[in-house]
Amino acid sequence: METKIISPQGKEVIIGDGRPTILIGERINPFGKGPIKEALLKGEMGPIHQEAEQQAAAGADILIISVNAFGVNERKVFPRVVDEIRRTVDIPLCLESRDHLALTQALQTGLGKPIISSVSGEEEHISRILPLVKEYQTAVVLLASDENGIPKEPRQRVEIIKSILKQAESLGIPRENLLVDCVAESSAVNDKAIFSTLETMARIKTELGLNLVLGASNVSFGLPKRMVINRAFISLAIQGGLNCAIVDAAKMKPTVMAVDLLLGRDPRARRYTTYYRKLKSASVS
Repeated sequence: METKIISPQGKEVIIGDGRPTILIGERINPFGKGPIKEALLKGEMGPIHQEAEQQAAAGADILIISVNAFGVNERKVFPRVVDEIRRTVDIPLCLESRDHLALTQALQTGLGKPIISSVSGEEEHISRILPLVKEYQTAVVLLASDENGIPKEPRQRVEIIKSILKQAESLGIPRENLLVDCVAESSAVNDKAIFSTLETMARIKTELGLNLVLGASNVSFGLPKRMVINRAFISLAIQGGLNCAIVDAAKMKPTVMAVDLLLGRDPRARRYTTYYRKLKSASVS
């Protein structure tokens, strides 16, 4: 199954098994990033433009955008940031907000075919987000959590996804527009958490055949040398069927390309060698 995402300018990104792993650049959000949060509070777009350009240059295929922070008027700021970024870079967007009105205003700016991230198993959330997915014909991430939080057991996570899937299909949303986030939790809190995530991923692939998306950085919260852990985790996840990695593209692009190469997703190592040839040329010039 393949999922097609389209930028406002018409550039297509195709997500699917056997294809290269898609990188979703995670840097445009205020969490732990002082300059971004400060810019959002002041209404300044300079740092946001810069981050979007840097992630695109580093090889991000899609950019995820969030402005959720204390003191930020999301309904006012989110549509503006989305509109600014769509004018800055020519790559598809992923919109992260639980405020359906902020999402609606952003979608009205004209975004091609973006991703909405995400819809959980909470009924109120489902009833607000899925109609937007249907109306604007976007893709959407189904999140394996509900009003009770993130289940420990993979079976329970799969049941949540099946429930959301059933409601999505009842609205006429095609399966190819549905991605699944099986949720990565910190290994500092639970050293068995990664096994639940990987098993859930395997079950989703086997039972539902949907494409998978996952944030890498969650797994290393609270631990030293986080990037070492993130890289190891992404390698395991890609081998386990991950299609899209939410990462800092500047730091993770080489790792993801190397894993794709080793798994046969880069015939004759063309992408890998082209990437490093360009880097060498840029350093020489």
